[in-house]
Amino acid sequence: MNLEYLSKILGVSYKGNPNFQIRSICSHKEPKKDSVFCLMDIKYLSNSLIENTGVFLIDKSSMSLFSDDINLLITNDIKSSFIKLTEIFRPKISVPKKFKSPENLTNFSSTGSFYTGSNVLIGVDCIIGNNVVLEDGVIIGNNVKIGNNVTIGFNCIIGDNVTIGNCSSIGSEGFGNIKTSNHLWLHISHLGNVIIGNNVSIGSNCNIDRGTIDATIIEENVILDNHIHIAHNVLIGEKTAIAANTAIAGSSIIGKRNMIGGMVGIVDHIKIADDVIISATSTVFTDINEPGVYTGIMPISRHAKWKRIAVWISKLDKIVNLLNFRKKNYGNNEYQ
Repeated sequence: MNLEYLSKILGVSYKGNPNFQIRSICSHKEPKKDSVFCLMDIKYLSNSLIENTGVFLIDKSSMSLFSDDINLLITNDIKSSFIKLTEIFRPKISVPKKFKSPENLTNFSSTGSFYTGSNVLIGVDCIIGNNVVLEDGVIIGNNVKIGNNVTIGFNCIIGDNVTIGNCSSIGSEGFGNIKTSNHLWLHISHLGNVIIGNNVSIGSNCNIDRGTIDATIIEENVILDNHIHIAHNVLIGEKTAIAANTAIAGSSIIGKRNMIGGMVGIVDHIKIADDVIISATSTVFTDINEPGVYTGIMPISRHAKWKRIAVWISKLDKIVNLLNFRKKNYGNNEYQ
């Protein structure tokens, strides 16, 4: 659609070429000339983004940041407009139908009935369980084993030699919501997909959400236990192992060769280095920049109190060293 038409259905004003053609939404990581980028935070604005993006959806207060030759969609409510934008560009998904194998198709076997949308590709030597749903545009590699009652969402890509346990969901809607002024939650349509590398093992009852615009990525040779949740736009580095009941919040980046224990919670936008071991039931709320073994367990309390306690806990080793220094050098005499 062109810029003028998109502005009308969004209910916003525009500036620039009314006939400029827009095909999709893009992120700051992958700008596109034929796409619109929503500027929710000016920290993402760069010369490269401006040069490689076709249209910017912006708050009215940000107009001064752009020259006259930039195509703009201008709104008084950037959050609501972004939600409408994702709804407009969300693809229309067909209802999956029971798969009917042609007589000459012998590249996979099935333990029962399964269902596919349009443009689904299935590699050779695959085993597909009962009641599996493959939505539009799904690509399945070679030698893939999919358990019963698995759903793989639209445009998701599964590599070779992947195993997916019973009742897992790949490419479900992410938990992306915006709170309105009257305390209602509006859901953001997620347009990205999930990309799973080769030789990945996924247990039963796992949920891996699709990205908001870009992909959620599980790199090669990752192993996931049962009951694991991986949120939108997370990246799991190669050869990482994650135990049961772990939850990783949106946009976190997990390094390579990590070992994450059971019931670990990782908050959003966390970055974890390569070769990190995280003890079971730990909560990760800050970046981990160096390899090593990490443990983080604290009782719940009011947040202001919790922050004060956390500061002192981080300094305990220094306090102990100071006390030992006083005892060694001054004995029972008062330190001056």
